[in-house]
Amino acid sequence: MTDEAAATPTFRSDVTVELVRSAATDTDVLWAARVSTKGEQSLDALQEDPAKSKGLINYLMRDRHGTPFEHNSMTFLISAPIFVFREFHRHRSGWSYNEESGRYRELQPVFYVPGEERKLVQQGRPGKYEFVEGTPEQYKLTSEAMRHAYQQSYTAYQEMLAEGVAREVARAVLPVGLFSSMYATCNARSLMHFLSLRTKDERAKVPSFPQREIEMVGEQMEAHWAQLMPLTRAAFNEHGRVAP
Repeated sequence: MTDEAAATPTFRSDVTVELVRSAATDTDVLWAARVSTKGEQSLDALQEDPAKSKGLINYLMRDRHGTPFEHNSMTFLISAPIFVFREFHRHRSGWSYNEESGRYRELQPVFYVPGEERKLVQQGRPGKYEFVEGTPEQYKLTSEAMRHAYQQSYTAYQEMLAEGVAREVARAVLPVGLFSSMYATCNARSLMHFLSLRTKDERAKVPSFPQREIEMVGEQMEAHWAQLMPLTRAAFNEHGRVAP
C-alpha cells in the first residue's frame, strides 16, 4: 500500500464478527451436568443426541445451575470502533481478549460514521430514555463533522510518524471512532451474560439499554452461537434471557 493510499480514510457504519474456532455444543452441557449424579458414567452423554435431553438443559437454565454452561469455548475475531471495545472489556469473567496494538503497528485509517438507520437523538434521563431518528440535517452534520475530525487527526498522526515520533506517542491524537480488531474468547455462560446486557430483546425479563454499536456486535455473536448450541440458546430465550 502506498503512503498516499494509506493516508486516505475509509468510513464504515458496520461491524464484523467472525467465528474463528469453537468447541461448543449442547452435548457439552449434558455431560458436565450429569457428572454430579453419574460420575465417570457421565461420559456416556458424549454420544447422546442432545435433543433427547432438552428438558435437562431447560431445567439448568430455569433454576440457574450455571457451571455446566461453562464447559465449552468460542473464539471470535471482531472488527469494531475502539469505543465499542472500551465497553466490551468491562466483561471480564469468562472472557479472554487480545487486541491489535498501536504501539507495535501503524494503525490504519478506518473510521466509524453512523449509518442513516442509527438513531441519533436521545430523549429522557439516564436510566429512562430512548433514542429517536435524527433529522436529515443532523445526519449531515454528524457525518461531515466526523469525517473532517478523522481526516485531521489521521493527518497529524502520519506527520508525527514521518518525523520519527514513536507510534505509542503519535496514536494519542487518534479518536475512539477508529476501527480496531481483537480476538475474544468466551464460554456460553459468559456470552449469555454479555447478551443479557448488550442486546435489547422483548423476551428479556430484565430490560437492557445497550449502545447500538455494541449491540450490533452482540447480535452477530449470538447468530454464530445459535448455530453451535441451538437448544441452549432456545432455553436462554425461553427463560427471559437471564444468564444462569
